Amino acid sequence: MNKIAAKLSLKEKIGYGVGDTASHFVWDMVGFWILIFYTDTFGISAAAAGTIMLIARFWDMISDPIMGVIADRTNTRWGKFRPYLLWMALPYAVLAIMTFSTPDLGSTGKTIYAGVTYLLLMTVFTAINLPYSSLGAVMTADSNERTGLNSYRFVFAFIGQLIVSGTALSLARYFGKGNDAAGYQITIILFSIISFALFMITFFTTKERVAPPKEQKESLKEDFRNLLKNKPWVILFFVGIVSFIMFALQNLSIAYYFKYYIGKEESVQLFNITGTIALIVTIPFSKTLAQKFGKRNVFLASSLISGFFFMLLYLPGEKNLVSIYILNILAKMAYAPAVPLLWTMLAESADYSEWKTGRRSTGLVFSAATFAQKAGWGIGGALAGWLLALFHFIPNEAQSETAITGIKLMISVLPGILYISCALFLFFYPIDKKMALQIQEDLEKRRDERGGGRGGGGGRGGEKKKKYFGSLW
Repeated sequence: MNKIAAKLSLKEKIGYGVGDTASHFVWDMVGFWILIFYTDTFGISAAAAGTIMLIARFWDMISDPIMGVIADRTNTRWGKFRPYLLWMALPYAVLAIMTFSTPDLGSTGKTIYAGVTYLLLMTVFTAINLPYSSLGAVMTADSNERTGLNSYRFVFAFIGQLIVSGTALSLARYFGKGNDAAGYQITIILFSIISFALFMITFFTTKERVAPPKEQKESLKEDFRNLLKNKPWVILFFVGIVSFIMFALQNLSIAYYFKYYIGKEESVQLFNITGTIALIVTIPFSKTLAQKFGKRNVFLASSLISGFFFMLLYLPGEKNLVSIYILNILAKMAYAPAVPLLWTMLAESADYSEWKTGRRSTGLVFSAATFAQKAGWGIGGALAGWLLALFHFIPNEAQSETAITGIKLMISVLPGILYISCALFLFFYPIDKKMALQIQEDLEKRRDERGGGRGGGGGRGGEKKKKYFGSLW
């Protein structure tokens, strides 16, 4: 077997996977708790918080492609993408702590501080997460191995989410002992230390194998031109933005839903735990479903079914917690198989570009993923803040019927419609099972003809796993 299409060992898959656990220890503090931290603890308005998140996206339009270009042109003894895990893990941890700190600066000063720290954190997130995501595309050229690798990645990602979304409030209450600001800060310090350690594990246990063609000359203009002509990439770019708008809008609104509608603030953690467990249990079936029905078809069906269940979350009354939990579990189980497929399909789009043009720019392709992720979170976060203001939300007070209705829409109907709309984009995604196999075979042939890509091991350590897990992963 060509080394670049090698089977990945269990150690390497787990090592890669815990990198997303590391990312989520910080990312999910932002994704689930930053808005309610800003409004109810730090004391800035919902509209200002939403605007901060949106402004950061305009900077991402510049920083994300720049980072992709820089990563593609990085050459070290560790590869192109791995070194950024080593270089950026500590800044990522430090900025997370600063973002959840509450200096007494007055109303305007607080807003400026929140904006600056949030912007810097998102910049460093790009500098570590874009290379991390790109790394998964160059560890092996085998499409099925990539799907399995991304399944590992997102199981470990959701383990991180499970811990953060399921324990952060309780930890903040415990550490703060009545001082929410101190509690949040100590909690993020703990999570940041864990994040740093896990990124180091990923750095030391992974290896890059797929390199651009040796004869490829640097041409930024040509790379961007090829990117915009890459139909699979363009479709996935918009799917990514819409998906992450949905995730952000719902995740940032859930805390308000339980605090002000259900009346049991810390019950949001059980809601998050049950939903995340549903994701973890179902994600391993992604590879099997994709092999049987094709990646696009699985993703499309996932969007339609989960969007429907999300919309149904509007119906239960505040006392009907069982129905709320069940609908959330069903929705999460329905969209779980699609989670790793977005990233596997992005790797496919990088292969597609190399297949069509003879050029490979993995970092630039994945810069679209990180931009879509942050743009979606930014737009979704801005929508959440602005909608709260529009529905006349007032922090730490009993809410009007209008505000309650708005909060219910923000966790159900609006995200459901958004996710269903992803199916419209995916309908036009051109890479089916047959084309994916043809691309892989043609690229392997080209690499063999020119002497292969980056050398390396890979081995067959994963072949010794039990048959059940081998079929799923």
